[in-house]
Amino acid sequence: MNFIVDKENVSKRLDVYLSEILKDEDITRSYIKNLIDEEKVLVNGAKVKSGYKVKLNDNITVEIVEKEIENIVAEEIPLEIVYEDEDIIIVNKAKGMVVHPANGNYTGTMVNSLMYSHKDNLSSINGVIRPGIVHRIDKDTSGILVVAKNDNAHKKLSEQFKVHSIKRKYVALVKGIVKEDNLTIDLPIGRSARDRKKMAVTDKNSRNAVTHIGVLKRFYASNVTLIEAELETGRTHQIRVHMTHLHHPLVGDEVYGKKDPKFKVEGQMLHAKYLGFIHPSTNEFVEFDSELPEYFKNILTSLENKEKAAN
Repeated sequence: MNFIVDKENVSKRLDVYLSEILKDEDITRSYIKNLIDEEKVLVNGAKVKSGYKVKLNDNITVEIVEKEIENIVAEEIPLEIVYEDEDIIIVNKAKGMVVHPANGNYTGTMVNSLMYSHKDNLSSINGVIRPGIVHRIDKDTSGILVVAKNDNAHKKLSEQFKVHSIKRKYVALVKGIVKEDNLTIDLPIGRSARDRKKMAVTDKNSRNAVTHIGVLKRFYASNVTLIEAELETGRTHQIRVHMTHLHHPLVGDEVYGKKDPKFKVEGQMLHAKYLGFIHPSTNEFVEFDSELPEYFKNILTSLENKEKAAN
């Protein structure tokens, strides 16, 4: 991985800067310190200490070393399962929960919880790190996920994701007033040339990405819009990148936008509300829906009250 320090991050400690940049990769600050100590992190080609204060345009390279582990620790962590049968588990993931273990973060994830409740009933296709995991959503995105309980179900679900036949709808709160009632964003997404941690709309080394947007509610008094986003493709950070490109970053998204003190939230306000697909055994179309989390509903109530007061 390669990162160029921008003016907003000047003078931050190297370990702090990297822990913020790599937040969505589920990499801990202690793991980053180990990488620095092992000279897996270089600044302008030279080794430095964890406390090094980064400078404008510093070129930082990070070599992520995959840790070999034999088993994931089963942990009794609360998990909201909204449906389950012999083939699939539908989970309503909470905001702040990581889907599966990754470098420097091997506990507290959805997989750790599933290993406690379903240890011998998860597909093996993705190995010990991601048993049963067919797809993922970001740590700070809440909502519906499907988990495969056996390899046959996993293969059939993966094929649907591959051909984009899975129906996925998200609800998001974005900054600014979206003028169109409905629009389709058809713009390719790839790694940002300036910041390899981020994705961006780009023609270089990118893949096609299509997002269908519908406005649910405009809050003029607060200058924000509630939208529904339906994915036709499923690129990394797709909704976040597309909306930022349109100058409507998601509220709470500090990776692609800026922190707004008006909204006391950690991470983007994005909820995977709906999932529909062909069941791997019955071959019938099934669909699942989940309510917005309480914090999301509370903010919408506050916005509604402000809107009424303004009128």
